Amino acid sequence: MKINTFVEDLRAKSAAELNEELVAAKKELFNLRFQNATNQLDNTSRIKEVRRNIARIQTVITEKAAK
Repeated sequence: MKINTFVEDLRAKSAAELNEELVAAKKELFNLRFQNATNQLDNTSRIKEVRRNIARIQTVITEKAAK
């Protein structure tokens, strides 16, 4: 259920907002990887979650571009 609402929220956003969301997610992923490399990351499953969110954002961007 949570994933469906996230995707619905993404589909309601404009292309510019999606690009901003993508940049923010990539920055978060970079920070998580950096924390993981320095053994400061407690919740390593967050990396996988952010990677999947990036893929979801990119999928919605591709869908909007195809229209």
